[in-house]
Amino acid sequence: MPFEHPIATGRITVNASPAEVYRIVSDPPVMITFAEEAYRARWLGRPARAAVGARFRGYNRKGRRRWFTNCTVVAARENERFAYDVDAPLGLPISRWQYDIAPADDGRGCTVTETNWLRVPAWFIPIAIALTGTVDRPAHNARNIATTLGRLKAHLEGTRAS
Repeated sequence: MPFEHPIATGRITVNASPAEVYRIVSDPPVMITFAEEAYRARWLGRPARAAVGARFRGYNRKGRRRWFTNCTVVAARENERFAYDVDAPLGLPISRWQYDIAPADDGRGCTVTETNWLRVPAWFIPIAIALTGTVDRPAHNARNIATTLGRLKAHLEGTRAS
């Protein structure tokens, strides 16, 4: 992987089966409802499901700023891992998002780890800051991961996210 170190990661234990978690994290139009910055996703072409090579478009917002990205599924191991690469229009690499699911240490439920790597060329970072309004992308993504995972847990456990 050309981007060895993630810029942000988060982990949460959920009282749900790996299959229940995977069903949600591998369906971007559903998973997006738990996100902070991203607000909509739609599959592009076929297959319109989690499969390596499948594509979807993600729509993001921060304040009055709006942008979209094109995403390609790079891992779809049922009940274990879902990952996708994010590209800006014209194919410029931006990031990779990955969800790993493992049985919880206590044998109840599972642990979900969300990880983000930056793939963007250094010359594009000032442009990305201007487009998104986010200067400290690692800290911003770490906060968003915590929010997303908290909402996912609340949904799966039938509780209210705080």
